[in-house]
Amino acid sequence: MNDAVVMAKDVRPVHHADRRRDVMMPYAPALLVRRGSLLFLSGVTAAPVYHSHPHRAEEFDLPRTMREQAALAMDNLKKTLEAAGCSMKDLVSATRYLTDVREQDDLNRVWAEWLGGHLPTTTTVEVSRLATHANCKIEISAIAVADAAPAAAPRKPPSPRRPRTTRNPKRTR
Repeated sequence: MNDAVVMAKDVRPVHHADRRRDVMMPYAPALLVRRGSLLFLSGVTAAPVYHSHPHRAEEFDLPRTMREQAALAMDNLKKTLEAAGCSMKDLVSATRYLTDVREQDDLNRVWAEWLGGHLPTTTTVEVSRLATHANCKIEISAIAVADAAPAAAPRKPPSPRRPRTTRNPKRTR
C-alpha cells in the first residue's frame, strides 16, 4: 500500500426507531465511527490556549457574556482541530462545561452558528467554577475523527547478527 494513500473516515449518525421529527435537536444521540483516526482535544476556553502556568491575571481579561466567550472558545476549538488537519465537521463528541446553565441557550446559538447543520454528540454540565480561571464561563473538550491513515507496514524482523569477534588488545605482531 502506498504511504500517501489515506482512507476516508466513515462516521454515521445513529437515531432511535421512534425518533421525533417535530423537534430540533442540537446534537446527535450517537455517532458510529466505522473508519477513521480519533483525535482527543483538551478542554478549551475563551482564554488563549497557550497561556502562562502559573496563570497570570492579564491573560484572563475575558469578555463577560456567554456569547462572546463561547465564540472565542469555538475559535480555539477550530484552531486546535485545524492543527491536526481536521475541521469542525470532524467533531463527533463534545462535553461543554458551563458555570451558569441559564446561559445554555446563548451557547447553543453560538454552537449552531459555528457548526451549521453538523451535530456531534454533546453533554452539557453545569459546574461551580472552571479550573482554568474564575473569569471563564465555558470550557469545551471534544473528540474528532480524522481520515484514517493506512496501517503501518509490518516491520521486518531484525536479521540475525553474526557473533562479534573481539580483538585481543595485548596481541602484538
